[in-house]
Amino acid sequence: MAILGAINPVLMAGLDGDNSWQLKDYVARGGYEMLKKILAENIPQEQVIAEVKASVLRGRGGAGFPTGLKWSFMPRSFPGDKYVVCNTDEGEPGTFKDRDLIRYNPHAVIEGMAIAAYAMGATRGYNYIHGEVWEMYKRFEAALDEARAAGFIGQNILGSGFSFELFAHHGYGAYICGEETALLESIEGKKGQPRFKPPFPASFGLYGKPTTINNTETFASIPFILKMGGESFLNLGKPNNGGTKLFSVSGHVNRPGNYEIPMGTPFSELLQMCGGMRGGRKLKAVIPGGSSSPVLPGDVMMDCTMDYDSISKAGSMLGSGAVIVMDESTCMVKSLERLSFFYYEESCGQCTPCREGTNWLYKVVHRIENGLGRPDDLDLLSSVTTNIMGRTICALGDAASMPVQSFIKHFRDEFAHHIEHKTCLVPKDVQWAGSGFHKVAS
Repeated sequence: MAILGAINPVLMAGLDGDNSWQLKDYVARGGYEMLKKILAENIPQEQVIAEVKASVLRGRGGAGFPTGLKWSFMPRSFPGDKYVVCNTDEGEPGTFKDRDLIRYNPHAVIEGMAIAAYAMGATRGYNYIHGEVWEMYKRFEAALDEARAAGFIGQNILGSGFSFELFAHHGYGAYICGEETALLESIEGKKGQPRFKPPFPASFGLYGKPTTINNTETFASIPFILKMGGESFLNLGKPNNGGTKLFSVSGHVNRPGNYEIPMGTPFSELLQMCGGMRGGRKLKAVIPGGSSSPVLPGDVMMDCTMDYDSISKAGSMLGSGAVIVMDESTCMVKSLERLSFFYYEESCGQCTPCREGTNWLYKVVHRIENGLGRPDDLDLLSSVTTNIMGRTICALGDAASMPVQSFIKHFRDEFAHHIEHKTCLVPKDVQWAGSGFHKVAS
C-alpha cells in the first residue's frame, strides 16, 4: 500500500481496510452525507461556494489557485450544459498521490464532483485518468457503477430534481494532457494540445460550454470541508494555506510514499516521517513540487515549511506536492540530463520555443554529462531558457526551463567541473547507480 502516514488525516482517515474503496465502506465512514444534506435541504449554491472559499482550499494540482474563487467564475445564468472535469492525468515525474486517491478513496472524488456540479449548476462531468494507471481507471469505473446504482449520480439524484452524469475518460500517457485545455481537447477526441487563453474554460471549455477543471485531491477534499466547516479545515493548516495536503515523497528516503500532513508542517518533520535519509547519508537537494519546480539545496529546504508561501519564498513552488529527495551521492548534471530528456520527449511541438528549445536544452546538458561540454555552455543554457519562458501557449516550456535554471544556480560548481575536467565532481565510490549504492570500479 503506497499510502503510508498522516498527521490529522482527512482524505486518508479510515483507509486501513482492504475494502476502503467500496461504497459500503465509504458510507460507513460518513460518505455521501454532505451530498444528501445539500440536496435534502436545498442549500443555496452560493452558500456551498462560500464555505469552500472560507476553507482557503487551493488547487492541489500545482497552480494553487483558490478553489472557491474558481467555482465562482462559472456563469450562473448560462442555458444548457455546463461541465465539471477532474484532472487525474498525473504524469509528472515524482507525482503519485492522485492514483492512490482513486485506488483507495474514489467515492470521495465522486461525491466532491457531484457537490461541485450542484454548486455551479453543471449537468455532466468527466474524470480524465492518466493512461499508465489502467488499474486505477478500472477501480474508478467500478466505484462509478456503485454510486450510480445507489442513486448518487444520474438523473433526479435522491429525488431532489438535481441531475448529474459522471463518466471516466482514459488518457493515453501524454504528459501534455495534464494541461487543462489540452485535456479538454483530448476528451473531445482531438490531439491533446493546449488552447490559447482567453477564452478561459469557465466561459468556453468542453465542447464550447462553461467548464471548471480541478485536481483529484481538490475534489476529494470537498465533502470533508463541508462536513467539518470551511474555517475548521483552514485551521488544520495555516493562513492562506488551508487544510491538509498529500505529499508524494520519493528518492533517497527510507520510506517513500504518500503522506498527508497539515499545510505548514516543517519539511524536517516530513523527512522524519519518511524514515530519514536512506543509508544515513547527507541531504543534498530537494525538488519540492514535482520535476517542473526549481530544485532547492538541502539546507535551504530544511528551513522551509510545506506550504505554498514558504516554498515560494525559498525560490521554488509547492506544485503538486511531489517531493523528490536527493542525497550526497546524486550527480546533479546527470539528474538534470534525465529531467531535460523528459520535457524534450513530452513537448507537444505546437510552439516553436518549446519544440526547439527543449531539444536544445537536452542536447547541451547531455554533452556536458558525457564529457563534451564547452566553456560557454552554461551561458548558452541560460540564454535558451530565457527565450523559452513566457513565450509558449502553455507552461510546459517554463516547466522545462525552471529546473535548468535552478540546477545551474545552486550547483554550478558541478556543471563547471564536468565541463573543465570531463568527469563528475561527486566521488565515484558514492555515486547512485539507480538500484542501490555501489562501489564503482576504478
